[in-house]
Amino acid sequence: MSFLYPSFLFGLLAVSVPVAIHLFNFRRTRRVFFTNVALLKTVQTETKSFRRLKHYLILLFRSLFVICLVLAFAQPFLPSKSKLGLSRKGLTSLYLDNSYSMQNELNEKRYLDIATSKLDQLLGLFRNATSLQLVTNDFSSQEQTVGTADALRDRVTTVRFAHTPRTLPDVYRRQLNLLASHNPTGPNQLFWFSDFQKSTTGDLSRLKIDTTNRLFLVPLETQPTKNVFVDSVWLSTPFIREMQNNTLNVRVRNSGDESVRNLPIKLFIDQTQVSTASVTLPGKGAATATLNFNVTQKGFRRGRITFEDYPITFDNEYYFVIQASPSIRVLHLFDQKSEANYVENVYGNDSLFVRRSFNAQNVDVGQLKTADLVVLEGVNQVNGTLRSELERFVRQGGSLVIIPPTTPDAATWSPFFAGLGVGGLQTQAPPLPPQQPLSAPNRQNPFFRDIFEQTNQQGIENLPNAVPVWQWRVVGERLLTLRNGTPYLTQSRTGGSTAGQVYIFASPLNSEYGNVAQHALFVPIMYKIAAQSVRPQRTAYSFDDNTIEVPVSNASPNTVYKLMRDKLEIIPVQRVNGQQLLMELPKSNQLNDGQQLASGYYELQLNGKTEKLLAFNHGNRESQMEFYKPDELRRIFANQPNVAVFDSIEDDDFVEELRQQNLGTNLWKYFVIAALVFLLAEVAVIRFMKG
Repeated sequence: MSFLYPSFLFGLLAVSVPVAIHLFNFRRTRRVFFTNVALLKTVQTETKSFRRLKHYLILLFRSLFVICLVLAFAQPFLPSKSKLGLSRKGLTSLYLDNSYSMQNELNEKRYLDIATSKLDQLLGLFRNATSLQLVTNDFSSQEQTVGTADALRDRVTTVRFAHTPRTLPDVYRRQLNLLASHNPTGPNQLFWFSDFQKSTTGDLSRLKIDTTNRLFLVPLETQPTKNVFVDSVWLSTPFIREMQNNTLNVRVRNSGDESVRNLPIKLFIDQTQVSTASVTLPGKGAATATLNFNVTQKGFRRGRITFEDYPITFDNEYYFVIQASPSIRVLHLFDQKSEANYVENVYGNDSLFVRRSFNAQNVDVGQLKTADLVVLEGVNQVNGTLRSELERFVRQGGSLVIIPPTTPDAATWSPFFAGLGVGGLQTQAPPLPPQQPLSAPNRQNPFFRDIFEQTNQQGIENLPNAVPVWQWRVVGERLLTLRNGTPYLTQSRTGGSTAGQVYIFASPLNSEYGNVAQHALFVPIMYKIAAQSVRPQRTAYSFDDNTIEVPVSNASPNTVYKLMRDKLEIIPVQRVNGQQLLMELPKSNQLNDGQQLASGYYELQLNGKTEKLLAFNHGNRESQMEFYKPDELRRIFANQPNVAVFDSIEDDDFVEELRQQNLGTNLWKYFVIAALVFLLAEVAVIRFMKG
């Protein structure tokens, strides 16, 4: 037999009190005289022996009452046969998984409610303990302290779903920090109440539990279920314009085993439903819905995808932001302009473009930071700072159009071409060959998809003529070629997927070098080049992203941006890298009390002015309906004997099963009953034994 609180055994010294009362009777006796004492002498002898027996019985029952009462306070118990066992003397840390996947239901009860009920029952086993800790995915400051079972019960009632999922290795490190500060030598016990979702638990095979601690895993009885969530959203075109048809693609996925038929997908723009479509999803399958819409105003528009899918509801809405008719910023640098100013006229007749023209030898290279497209027309030399900044501009995603001068110098241009990943430059010395017609462009090329009307015409009549002044080794795609196979307009991307496009023309736009600039193809080609120079809009961000990149303009390194949503104000960890703002969103434990990051729209503000509108959604890791079963967890922790895994236990049996297997048999109730029995026995002796 062992004792939970052996210090109470010092109370056994209280047995000396009734013994002292019995041995030392300080009551003074009185002498009584009788004339005949023969009869009284016989009575006294009989009464004295009877009274001695009565006193011994009273002493015995009083002593046993005190002993049983002291032992009851010391809480004796018979240790369990399990080697794992629980040490109710150590610290007990309880982890309650409150991630969004705990919205799932079992017998019409949410996983979180079931786990809360089991945890509340477990606290009954530690009703007198004072070293209890409750950990949730919030990782809040109040979780750093220990408390009583009643204090933890009060906290459990306030637990809400957290937007930040935590891996179990992170949870264990969190618990170890508390153990190290309160009871580093152990033994301690840890409980994990979770659905053990595979996508969020982390790598359990590499998790090693300290042998001085005991870990009890309490998995929920998870069952296969359907759950539909938005996998991705993208526009069919790089940008959208008002009063025109636009297409939004929504890819939805079903992470459950049950199929979903004819699920309505609704599209809202600024709180107005503008389109709908339906999809059918097999188990573990995906489908793409195409939604058509138009907008009537420029600027940022709030978009929302919504559908109905139960019981998991946190991912039934997806927020995104689109910018209608964003201005395309064109920087025109020249030495030799064409006689009709073709470039300026093309980008000066549409409000979609913001064009600025500068002489290449006098331009401030800082202008490149705010440009989407740079057009070099007739520039004789590209060297020094201009060359390095143009190369940087392309590496960072900008688009560059190169229109050659009338007499290009190969020695000057070859190093610049090499920096752009284009080699083999050869210039054409005068006299120039005669003009040659262009070959018909490939209408199946995505570049020309929106340029030509969908007709059955096999060719294009009246193609323009041109005479090239240079040739180069094509590393990308030939958009236009002469009939002799010489490239006229090429498109290439160098430096990885994030780099911009480089478009190279073979001849100047002057009429003596051909009539391409006067042909009907020229304007739509230049428009398409400008359209593709716009970086694809990032419609939404995820809270799971460690670092978020947001394009900004004219930002200094000391600039401080804020994220605002209703009354919530967040100043994230941030830095400016070129034209990109890098932000780290705070986790749940880094927010102030009462603050919470919820899916929706956030304003990016600078000095009180809204610079951009951003949409944030919860990551889809918790939408994956795959969970560890108890047998899988046992195999993972098979080599760690201090880890126990419970099967799916009904609520009414959980505590009893845990107590029998790991806590042993409590005896304090029996000692309380015995103490009451001895107390009643003493009363009976005093009342009924009269001599």
